[in-house]
Amino acid sequence: MTTDTSVKNLLGRVALVTGGSRGIGAATALRLAREGADVAVTYVNGKEAAEEVVRAVEALGRRAVALRADAGDPEEAAGAVSAAARELGRLDVLVNNAGVGVLGPVETLPLADVDRVLAVNVRGVFLASRAAVAFMPRGGRIITVGTCMTQRVPGPGGTLYAMSKSALVGLTKALARELGERGITANIVHPGPIDTDMNPAGGPYADGQVAMTAVGRFGRVEEVAETIAHLAGAAYVTGAEFSVDGGHAA
Repeated sequence: MTTDTSVKNLLGRVALVTGGSRGIGAATALRLAREGADVAVTYVNGKEAAEEVVRAVEALGRRAVALRADAGDPEEAAGAVSAAARELGRLDVLVNNAGVGVLGPVETLPLADVDRVLAVNVRGVFLASRAAVAFMPRGGRIITVGTCMTQRVPGPGGTLYAMSKSALVGLTKALARELGERGITANIVHPGPIDTDMNPAGGPYADGQVAMTAVGRFGRVEEVAETIAHLAGAAYVTGAEFSVDGGHAA
């Protein structure tokens, strides 16, 4: 039997990962659990996947709960935060991971798509962050998942998505200023091409994305989760952007 002797930097902490049923969110939930945190994850349609994440977290000896919450619904976006704090007793870390992407020519994007992307990617993150602040003690951490497209838009069709994620840079920097005296930090992580079911490394657009990186490959979800976990334990880092993009923006 192997004994885990690693330092658990987040022991006794509680984290909420929105959109935590798959991809970067699921990997982040598991990494935070390995660091000692109890974890709540939200989902919209992936109930079974979210419950699998819960079981995996519990197998690591941590508490976990799956909460259905649509980040595009104002009440559910904020309600997930209070539900996580209620179910797990407190809230120390919020990872704003839930997001949607719609690509297409700017002049033909339906207004419904514009409203949905902004509701989930911007308003939902703002409302979740605002709700979390009410529960967070000193040492609280707000970590938002952005995108490499805030720093380099590789081609046409990404205007709406890039705009929505770029708004989160301003939100992060403003939260850092507003919450710093309270001992709460806010940072944003920009993933590049990451191998997920939504953007597989073997997909039809993969070769072009790989060509834009300096390292010549897709990233793994665990590599993004590693940076998020570091920020969850870092006290003197706030208002900062972190690229986990293989040199996409270089």
